[in-house]
Amino acid sequence: MFITGAFISHACWKEWIVFFENQGYKTVAPPWLYKNELAIDLRQTHSESKIALIRLNNLLDYYTEIIDKLPEKPILIGHSYGGLLTQLLLQKELGSHGICINSIPPSSLMHFNFSFYKAIWNFSDYFSSPNKTYLMPFKTWQRYFTNQISFEEQKEAYEALLIPESKSLIRDIYSKSAKIDFKKKHNPLLFISSTNDAFVSVSLSNLNFKKYKNLHSITCYKEFQDFNHLSIDQEDWQTIADFIANWLKKIS
Repeated sequence: MFITGAFISHACWKEWIVFFENQGYKTVAPPWLYKNELAIDLRQTHSESKIALIRLNNLLDYYTEIIDKLPEKPILIGHSYGGLLTQLLLQKELGSHGICINSIPPSSLMHFNFSFYKAIWNFSDYFSSPNKTYLMPFKTWQRYFTNQISFEEQKEAYEALLIPESKSLIRDIYSKSAKIDFKKKHNPLLFISSTNDAFVSVSLSNLNFKKYKNLHSITCYKEFQDFNHLSIDQEDWQTIADFIANWLKKIS
């Protein structure tokens, strides 16, 4: 199961679905609540969108309901906010394995990465109504999601994937709902970070990984060079997918 992050369409997994189905997996990449439309259509109606109502607990209940209908516990592959959801769902024993790509840190992770706090402050837009969605400007997209690639690639990804987001959902990163018990036993978990990630830095991803303390659980970490936050949509995304597929084979 592919779990999308905030601000982007589930269409980001299109090539990943093909890759893993060719590996013999059955896959699913459900859109978030109120997001089962093209990115361009969601952007056009964002000021009146129900997306603004989404909270973290809504998403956890939503994915729990989907997983409960599956014939077995799925492998969870989450990106960004989807990485945080993967951590939380694995903590609830709802996944057989978890892969967190450039994962948003949980509320129980204390850190001093002020650039991350600044980004979350901007995305939350605290001085505006939470009843309206936040639509990320292109310049912000360039800075935090698609840095270090060409302008044409940045623009293409923005048009294809960028969607409005719930401000309340972003603020929920610091809520009790986003708390991880790092000492609890869990199924195999892999953290992946990107050296060019200007949103969730390598050091922050590594700290997230290192906080897991259960000696009876498998927790792994891999750092990829020259990828940004939106690594799953970059030209060489298959390098990451290949590593994940091989990791799954080794620990299965």
